[in-house]
Parts: sequence; C-alpha cells; structure tokens
Amino acid sequence: MNDGRQIFLLADGRLVNLAAAEGHPSEVMDMSFANQYLALCRLAKEGKTMQPIVYDITTEQDQGLATTKLETLGFSIDSLTHDQIAYLDDYNAGT
Repeated sequence: MNDGRQIFLLADGRLVNLAAAEGHPSEVMDMSFANQYLALCRLAKEGKTMQPIVYDITTEQDQGLATTKLETLGFSIDSLTHDQIAYLDDYNAGT
C-alpha cells in the first residue's frame, strides 16, 4: 500500500477455511446461514419489542431447522439419551 503496509492474500481471497484447509463443509455452513436468516426474520418481526442484548437461538428454532434438514436427506431425529443430554450441557466436554 502507499503507506508501506502490506496485504497478504490467502487462498485467492476465498474463505481460507474452505479453500486452504478442511474447514466446514457446505452441508454445515448452510445450517449456520439458515439459522442466521431465521434469527433475522425474528428480529424483523419482533425487533421493536426486543431489548438491546445478545439473544441465543431458541432451541425450537435450532431443532426445527435440524429436523427440516434431516427430512430433506431422508432421515429423522432420534430421542436423545440421558448421556447425550448431559454432554450437551457439559461445556467441559469440548465440542
């Protein structure tokens, strides 16, 4: 740049985690984008009544989206076992 700073372009300017590493596959990314879209729909609908804080994605939204995705692939969601529920609530178990 004119002031001496440099820009290093990685992976031809594409998302590095997709182009130059393993990253998340598109089947995972579409779920993330769909959840973001649904959150924006909620914001557009309810935003005037919402407090200016960070909101979690609702469990109903997340599970509804997962159910829809699996149905499009010909699968369905099983009921979680007690061990799976405990794992979901244990942030020490890792991701």
